[in-house]
Amino acid sequence: MTGLDQVKELRIRTGCGIVDCQAALQETSGDIEKAIIILRKKGKTGAAKKAKRATREGVVASYVHSNGKIAAQVSLLCETDFVARNEKFKELAHNIALHIAALDPVAVNPDDIPEAALAEEKSIAVEQATSSGKPANIQEKMIEGKLKKFKAERALLTQPYAKDPNKTVGDLIVEAISELGENISVGEFTRLAI
Repeated sequence: MTGLDQVKELRIRTGCGIVDCQAALQETSGDIEKAIIILRKKGKTGAAKKAKRATREGVVASYVHSNGKIAAQVSLLCETDFVARNEKFKELAHNIALHIAALDPVAVNPDDIPEAALAEEKSIAVEQATSSGKPANIQEKMIEGKLKKFKAERALLTQPYAKDPNKTVGDLIVEAISELGENISVGEFTRLAI
C-alpha cells in the first residue's frame, strides 16, 4: 500500500483531515491501526466528534432470506432527511438488516445485553473456570475474558460484519459517517425466524 493509499484509508476510517492523517502515519511509520489510536487520543476522529450530534431522521430497512424463514428489520438513524434519502445510506441500512438476519445479535451495544443472558453466560463461565483446576486469580480472568467475548459476539456493533469479517458493524458505520458527513446510529432492530 502506497503512502497516498494509506492516507486515503485512514481518512475513510476516521473522517480526519489529510494533514492529521499524514502526521499520524509518519508518527507510526505507516501503521494504520496505531495511527487510528493516535488520532483518537488527540480527539481528531471525525466520527467521534459527530457522535454527539442528534439523529432524528433515517430509514427502516428490512431483509427477508431467500428461504422465507428468516427476516430482520432495523431503524438506521441520521441527522437529516437529505442523507436518509441517499442510496449509500439506504444500502447501509439494508446490509445491516442482512447482517442481523445472519448473525442474530441480541442488543445494539455490549452494555445493552440483557442481564439474564449475562447471568446465564457467567454461570457457564464459572463452571468451566472451576473445573479447569487453575488458581482463583486465573479463574477470575478466564470468567472476565469469556464474558467480554460473549458481549462482543452478541452485540450488533461489535460483531464481525457478515460480508467482511475483517471489520465490525461499528467500523462499517464509522466509515459511512466519514463518507456521508453525518452522525449515524442504529435505533432498534428485530429478527424473526421460523
